[in-house]
Amino acid sequence: MVLIPYLIVLFFIGKPIYFLELSIGQFCSYGQVKCWEMSPFFKGVGYGSTLCSFCVVTYYCSVMALTVFYFFASFQTTLPWSACDPSWAGEETCEIIGNLTTNETSGISLPLLYFENEVLKQKVNIDDGIGYPDWRLSLCLFVSWLAVFFSIVRGVQSSGKVAYFTAIYPYVVLLVLLVTGCAKPGAWTGIKYFITPQWDKIYDPNVWYAAVGQCFFSLSTGFGPIIMYASYNPFRHNVHRDALIVSIMDTFTSFLAGLTVFSILGNLAYQLDKDVSEVVDSGPGLVFVSYPDAISKFTFVPQLFAVLFFLMLFSLGVGSAVSWQMAVITVICDQFPKFSKVYCIGIAWFYGLGNVTKDIEFMLGIKLHWYWKICWGLVVPIVLSVILVYSLATAKPLTHNGAEFPVAAIVCGWILAAACLLFIPAGIIYAIWKSKGGFRERLKESIRPTKEWGPHAENDRAEWEIYKANKLK
Repeated sequence: MVLIPYLIVLFFIGKPIYFLELSIGQFCSYGQVKCWEMSPFFKGVGYGSTLCSFCVVTYYCSVMALTVFYFFASFQTTLPWSACDPSWAGEETCEIIGNLTTNETSGISLPLLYFENEVLKQKVNIDDGIGYPDWRLSLCLFVSWLAVFFSIVRGVQSSGKVAYFTAIYPYVVLLVLLVTGCAKPGAWTGIKYFITPQWDKIYDPNVWYAAVGQCFFSLSTGFGPIIMYASYNPFRHNVHRDALIVSIMDTFTSFLAGLTVFSILGNLAYQLDKDVSEVVDSGPGLVFVSYPDAISKFTFVPQLFAVLFFLMLFSLGVGSAVSWQMAVITVICDQFPKFSKVYCIGIAWFYGLGNVTKDIEFMLGIKLHWYWKICWGLVVPIVLSVILVYSLATAKPLTHNGAEFPVAAIVCGWILAAACLLFIPAGIIYAIWKSKGGFRERLKESIRPTKEWGPHAENDRAEWEIYKANKLK
């Protein structure tokens, strides 16, 4: 059911923000901090998004470490999660489950036990800590960070070459898995479940909240990577076309991935004699439990499909982690050359919707449609503000396997969130303090663009100044 809300969110929020970030980065040739010379009042947003980007990179690398673990495990003669091993499942469990991966009577799932007990070595609770690092996962994490390092060691030149593989290879694997999945019994039941709207769910705010989250992570908007990559574009590059192509390809990729996943899950439901909704999981459960379970039931070389699948996940992780890490590095390089909601509010409401429109029209040589202006000025700020307020008002205690997280873990989470958010008021205070005059004059000056704002190249800046002067006549 997230499919329809996702498409709506993509059209009215994701695509406009993506185009706006592309345009801002290309116009000023700076990253997500330096670009706020357009309105220093909001420079803290750039620093906060930079810290968020680094936090997300650490999360991506930890997930990549799990895919590395499964990748090497897939080379075994028998996929380890398809056969019961008393060392991680227990003697009693192996006697109950026999040769199956899931026992319907007891509800025991071998892929789940393998993931929790053998891979994560998950404890019953974390009241007394999360335990010692596992050497195998630590090594996999090192491999993940090493892959990111070698991808960005030479800047955009090396990351651009890596992008060819990380962008093309997943499509090859998805098509292979889709063709394989569609040939299996029950596949079309899974696909039908994926494309059939559940209209009663469309009134559920949580569905729209999930759609916004998926859209932002899918397009990488609001964190800085898009601005960073666009800053390397030639000044006259047609980012209007790029925004259209990327948004269409993003939708196509999401739809292709959905068809692939649900064709395989449909086959899994058929073999287990269950409804598709009963085998569908989300997050890590889908990637490391449900899908491996389905692959292990392939009759033809399941190890091959497992290797292809987890290599695909790793390549996707590398591609995402590289872009987010490059965004962090770009901020450092912009500030020290020798060594999504807030974006739209700061740009459209403070720098001015008219100003940003004129800048983009000058850069691209086209007249912007009213669709962009309405989305930037009204739809994005208002809708995201409503979703933010709703999510905070309806927030529930975080749980794992039905147990609430300890207070210490919750506090650490809020400290991390506060560390990102505090950059915003800190940036505002610093921008006002740095300005001259009384408080009102300082406030106005902190909102206005600085002398550094504008095209980076001298000839482009000169033409821009003439263009602005003519517009004021």
